[in-house]
Amino acid sequence: MDRDKHYFFCGIGGSGMLPLALILRGRGYVVEGSDRMLDHGLNTQKFDFLSDRGIRLHAQDGSGLTGPDQILVISGAIEDSVPDVQAARRLGATVTTRAELLAVIFNAAPLSIAVGGTSGKSTTTGMIAWILNHAGRDPTVMNGAVMKNFIAPDTPYASAVLGKSDIFVSEVDESDGSIGLYTPRIAVLTNIALDHKSLDELRALFRDFVSTAATVVLNLDNDETAVLAAELPPGRTITFSLTDGDADLCAGTLAPTPEGIGFEVTERASGESAPVALRVPGNHNVANALAALGAARASGVTLKEAALALDGFSGLRRRLEFLGAAKGVTVIDDFAHNPDKICATLTTLHTFPGRLLVMFQPHGFGPLRLMKEAIIDCFARCLHDDDVLVMPDPVYFGGTVERTISSQDIVQGVRARGRSACAFAERTACGDKLIELSRPGDRIVVMGARDDTLALFAAELLDRLGP
Repeated sequence: MDRDKHYFFCGIGGSGMLPLALILRGRGYVVEGSDRMLDHGLNTQKFDFLSDRGIRLHAQDGSGLTGPDQILVISGAIEDSVPDVQAARRLGATVTTRAELLAVIFNAAPLSIAVGGTSGKSTTTGMIAWILNHAGRDPTVMNGAVMKNFIAPDTPYASAVLGKSDIFVSEVDESDGSIGLYTPRIAVLTNIALDHKSLDELRALFRDFVSTAATVVLNLDNDETAVLAAELPPGRTITFSLTDGDADLCAGTLAPTPEGIGFEVTERASGESAPVALRVPGNHNVANALAALGAARASGVTLKEAALALDGFSGLRRRLEFLGAAKGVTVIDDFAHNPDKICATLTTLHTFPGRLLVMFQPHGFGPLRLMKEAIIDCFARCLHDDDVLVMPDPVYFGGTVERTISSQDIVQGVRARGRSACAFAERTACGDKLIELSRPGDRIVVMGARDDTLALFAAELLDRLGP
């Protein structure tokens, strides 16, 4: 990478863009950027944080691109019609994607750990980061969510960690096909399920992802990843399971609580066991913890040390995050946006009593169209008789997209299966409905991805409930 080049991030506030911008800035590069949220006056605290790090911000109108020495960094969602892209083309500036830039940095690391999968990759990445940090390994970490363990007064947006060692841990994304750019030494694959692409496409992407890694950590409880485990030589895999005693790492004696879950992890090869007391709830987080333990073992951390570190893992922002309670009603903010994640959240919450009032905001018209039937099915199966689903229209930040499906289509399907559901065009009306329905003992759950304002919306609901 050329240190004379200046990097300009289009959409710098995005969950994948912000941590990469911080890592580059921390390594001494000149970093600038723009964001539509900034133009609309939203999430100003985040942009103040970036400015305080020496990152100059501009309107997303092309004015920040001034010469061919700049490198414009875009995500897969940025279209050629965006003024920043047009300005870069006009000036002859290099245009690269976030994934391409991250892959260059990641692949250069002597010990690279990539975490992929349909669900759980951000949490697993955070767990690995905390284990390695606890073990004194000082990794650099690129995550798509804020890791609570690394939050400090001067780093409220801790989705990136700039370490001093040769270890680079990164969440990697399959939604745009870019996962094939990474050549990790250790590849972690949490699961494979329907999300942004068809299952056939996902199978091919993830098979290529694990093909070059020296060690692959795989989930035997997921049918798709279990197939991959069977295809790879045993010496290259570390498998994990909550149910299969033939896995290399197996969890037993699960003890759930409303705020977390305890379990005993056993390593088959050594016969060694260690207790884990997670401060995040749900069986899905036990699976995430096993994946992280597998990566830790492949990195040379002992099982007992890794398990002890997990006891102190405090979770991620917007991953089953309990914001608080008022007048007997609890408000929870959650990133769930595909059928697997939604079912995991609802199943975890239903482990304990209390009606669920769920607001689910789809993260785009394309994903909603692809997953329509699966989303209907997961809500119909995982909601209880007295639960209520409320949906606004999908999030939309502009661009060309086919808008031939709506949240009303989901609601109609869920209601046809005997569950309570309603849809409103605006999210404000959803909030009003949730407040109107709420009563002591209820839990309001705000679900959705790709929209930072959902966290603010959830916090506002808690405020509206009163002291």
